[in-house]
Amino acid sequence: MKISTKGRYALRMIAELALNQENAFVSLKDIAEHQNISKKYLEQIVPMLNKSGILRTNRGNKGGYMLARPAGEITVGDILRATEGSLAPVACLEFEPNTCKRANECSTLFVWEGLYKAVTDYLDSITVQDIIDRKLNLDNSD
Repeated sequence: MKISTKGRYALRMIAELALNQENAFVSLKDIAEHQNISKKYLEQIVPMLNKSGILRTNRGNKGGYMLARPAGEITVGDILRATEGSLAPVACLEFEPNTCKRANECSTLFVWEGLYKAVTDYLDSITVQDIIDRKLNLDNSD
C-alpha cells in the first residue's frame, strides 16, 4: 500500500488546523503557506474531508476551515480513508462481508486479513491530537 500525496497533504492540513485554530476558521491560503502545499491542490482535498465530517467550512470575510470534531476524535485512519478510499490491501477485503467467490478456499486470505487488521488498528490508534502533542513536545525540547 502506498499513500498518495493527497492523503499525506490532507494529514498535514488537518494537523495545521488543529495546531493553529483557536475557535476560529483558518484560510486555505494560510494553510497552504504554512505547509508549503499548493492552494489549488488543497482545494481538491477539502471536499473529501468536508464530506467525511472531518472539516467544517465557512464562506465569506471571516471564512475558512476548522475541524468538525475535536482533534482527539479524528484518527489518521479517518483522514486516509476520506482521501485514499479503502485501506484494504486487496480488493476482496474492501467490503464486509467478503463476497469473493474464492474466500472459503483462498489459502492466502489470512495474510491479507492480517495485514489489513494491522494497518487499520495502527492508523486508527493515532489521533490528530497525538500528532499535535508530539510536535509540541519536539518543539519544546529544543
